[in-house]
Amino acid sequence: MASLNLDLEITGMSCAACAARLEKLLNRQGNLHASVNFSSRRALIESDGDGPDLDAIEALIEKAGFGIVYEERLFQITGMSCASCSSRLERVLNRIPGVSASVNLASGRAIVRSVAGTMNDDRLIEAIAKAGFGARPVEEEASQPTPRQERGAFRELGITALFCLPFLVGMVFMAFGRHDFVPVWLQFLCASFVQLYSARYFYRSAFHALRSGSANMNVLVVLGTSIAYGFSVIVMAFGLALPVYFEASAFVIFLVSVGRALEERARHHAAQGLEALLRLKPQSANRVEGEEIVPCPVDALRRGDVFLVRPGETVPVDGTVIDGSTEIDESMMTGESVPVLRQAGDTVLAGTMNTTGAIRARATSLGSDTALARIVALVSRAQGSKAPIQRLADRVSAVFVPVIIAIALLTFLVGWGVTGDAVWSLVSSISVLVIACPCSLGLATPTALMVGTGRAANAGILFRNAEALERIHKLTRIAFDKTGTLTTGTPTVRDVIVTNGASENDLIAVAAALEHNSEHPLARAICSFAQERHAKRHGERQGEKEQDPQAAMTGFRAIPGSGVEAEWQGDICRLGTPAFLAASGVDMASFPDAAHAMTSAAVARGTVLLGVLTLEDGIRPEAAEVLGRLRQDGIESVMLTGDTRPVAEKIANLLRIDRVYAALKPQDKVRTLTELRGPGQVVGMAGDGVNDAPALAAADISIAIGSGSPAAMETADLVLMTSDLRAILDALSLSAATVRKIRQNLIFAFGYNIAAVPLAAFGLLNPAIAGGAMALSSVSVVTNSLLLRRWRSTR
Repeated sequence: MASLNLDLEITGMSCAACAARLEKLLNRQGNLHASVNFSSRRALIESDGDGPDLDAIEALIEKAGFGIVYEERLFQITGMSCASCSSRLERVLNRIPGVSASVNLASGRAIVRSVAGTMNDDRLIEAIAKAGFGARPVEEEASQPTPRQERGAFRELGITALFCLPFLVGMVFMAFGRHDFVPVWLQFLCASFVQLYSARYFYRSAFHALRSGSANMNVLVVLGTSIAYGFSVIVMAFGLALPVYFEASAFVIFLVSVGRALEERARHHAAQGLEALLRLKPQSANRVEGEEIVPCPVDALRRGDVFLVRPGETVPVDGTVIDGSTEIDESMMTGESVPVLRQAGDTVLAGTMNTTGAIRARATSLGSDTALARIVALVSRAQGSKAPIQRLADRVSAVFVPVIIAIALLTFLVGWGVTGDAVWSLVSSISVLVIACPCSLGLATPTALMVGTGRAANAGILFRNAEALERIHKLTRIAFDKTGTLTTGTPTVRDVIVTNGASENDLIAVAAALEHNSEHPLARAICSFAQERHAKRHGERQGEKEQDPQAAMTGFRAIPGSGVEAEWQGDICRLGTPAFLAASGVDMASFPDAAHAMTSAAVARGTVLLGVLTLEDGIRPEAAEVLGRLRQDGIESVMLTGDTRPVAEKIANLLRIDRVYAALKPQDKVRTLTELRGPGQVVGMAGDGVNDAPALAAADISIAIGSGSPAAMETADLVLMTSDLRAILDALSLSAATVRKIRQNLIFAFGYNIAAVPLAAFGLLNPAIAGGAMALSSVSVVTNSLLLRRWRSTR
C-alpha cells in the first residue's frame, strides 16, 4: 500500500479530551502517526505504507463516535453508451479509497463523494480516463451539446447514410428479383468505410470496456457487425457460394447511430427543466456608484453594493430593496403565476423579472450563495442521484452483456447442430447480439427522474434526491405546523389586556424588548405593533420618561417552545405561554379568561403578571381545499403546534384536521412524530424549514414550505419555494406520475429484451431489422419519459 499523508476535518469533538482520545486511538494502529487538534477540528495522519488504508481509518474514526467531513464533485462524462458503461465507471470510481460515486447514464453525469482534502479533480479525471471515458468538472454551465457538436454528429450520420444508400437501392431491386444489382466489390467498399470509419466510436468504447474487464452495449454491436463483415469478406475473397452480409453490418451501424443521435436529442429535451433554470442566471447589472449608474458584469458585484433594476430587467443577485416598489415575476422560482409586490425591506431573488417600477437594492448573496444557484445545485444533485427502484435495473445491467454473448454463442452452436446450416445459425446469433439493448434498462429510471425533477423545479418544487421523489406519493400521514404553515404566518396583535395596575405602554415596551431578536412570526407581530404605538424604545410612566427596556435588558435566554426571559433593573422579565410563566413562579391568578381561547403572549416582571397580548393569524385560503384533497386520497392530516389546545382545536375544527397535538415543545413534536411513524405508515412533516428543524428531521419525508434557506435545502427532502399549500398536492401528483413512468419504462425495457432475444435466436429477425429495433427501444423509453412534460401544476 502507498504511504498516506492525510489532513482530515473531524466532526463530533466536544472538548480537548475527545481530540486526545481519538489521537491515542489512531496512534495505536500499526505504522500510523496522528496528531489531532481540537481547536482546528483537524487530524493530521501519516503512514509509511504498512498501516491501515483510508477506508480503514474512516471506519476507525466513525467507530470512535466521530465523523469526517466529505465533499461532493460533479463531473460531465463523455463516452458512455449504455447502462453497462455507467455501472463500470461507478465500480472503477468506488474502488478508489475514500470515494463513493453515483453515475447517471441519462444526464451523463457522475456525483463523486470523497473525504475532504484527499481527492482533487485531476486525480478523478485521470481515473475516469483510464476507464475509457472523458470527464470535465461541472459548475453552473448547461450540459446540452452545442449547435456545432450537433451539426457535426448529424453530418457524420449523413455521410454514413450516403455509404449505406447502395444497399438500400439493392434492397429495392431485390424486391423485383434482381439480387446482383449492386456489385459485391461496391458493397465491400461501402461496408468497409462504415465499419472502419463510422463505427470507430463503437470500437473505441468496446476496447476500453474489455480492457477494464467488463462489457457494454458497444461490445455487442462490434461483435455482431464484425462477424457479419468478416464473414462476408471471407466469402468474397475465396469466391464461396454463400451469401454476403455487407448490408447487415453497415445498416446495423447506421441504425444504431441514428438511434444514438435521436436518444441524445431526447435526453437533451429531458434535461430542459434544469437548463431553463440555468438560463435565468443574469449576465449584467446596473451598479449604483454615487449619483451614477454603471453597467457591469454580475460577477463584478460585491456584497453590500447597491444596484438598480429597471422595468423589464432581471434581478442580478439576491438583495434587499432599499428604495422604490415594484411587482416581481417569480414564476420560474416559485411556480406562482401572479407577480408579487416588493418594496423597501423586502427580499428580491436573482433571476426573477422586474415588471413595473424601478427599485434599488443592496446585494446580500452572490454567486453560489444565491437562491437560484442553490436551486440549480439541488436540482442537478437530484437528477444525478439514483432512486431505489433503479437497483434492479442496475443488477441486471451488470451481467446483461456477458449473458447475451453466451446466448448468441449458444444460438450458433445449437442452431448449427439442429439445422446443419451454419450460415443461418451465424445470422441468428448476430441478430441476438445486435437486438439486445441494455441502454433501455439504464435509461428507464434516470430519464423519467430528469424530466420529473425539471418540471418540479419549474413549479417551485425542489426534491433533494431521487429517493424523495419516489417516496413522497406513498405518504399516509402529513403533520403540519400551525403558525406560518396552515396560517398565513403574518399574525397581528388584536388586543392588549393589562393586569395588576400595569400601564399599556409598559406592557408593550417590555414585550417588544424581549422579542426584538426573535424571527418567530408572533415576535415580529409584537415588534411591529410596538413600533406603530411608538412604544418599542421608550415608555411613559406617570408623565416621566422611563429607561428603554431593550437597551437595558441583559442575559437574554430563549426557551424553545415556551418563551424568552431577560433581566431588567434587577427583575427577571418573561414573555411566553401561560404554562411557562406559571412554571417560572409568576402569579397567574389574574390571567384573563378571554385570552384562553386565543393565541396569546403573557408578559411578566418578576412574579407579577403585567398583562397579555392576544394575537390572531388568518388561515390560509387554500388550506381547507388542500386538506380536503388529502382526505380524499386517504392521507391523514395532523396538526402539531405549541399553541394552546383551545386555539389549536378552533383551527382544526374549521379545517377538519384528523388529529391535533397542542402545547408542544420542539422535543414533544419529535416524540409525537416518532409515535406517528407506526408499522406501515409513511409520515411527512410540513413546516418552515428552520424553526421546525428537529421535527422535520424526525419525519420520513420532510417538507420545508416557503423556504429557500440553505439550511432547508440541505436538510429537507422536499423544499417548496412558495407558501401556497397546493404545492404539496403538486408534489404528490408529480411523484406519482414520475414513478408511474419509471415502471412503464422498466416494464417495456425488460419486456422488449425478453421478447426480442428469443425472436432473434429462432431466426425470425435479420440483423438489420434487429439493429433498428434495438435503436428504437432506447428512443421509445426516453420519449415515454418526455410525456411527463405534459404534467401541469394545479396552482
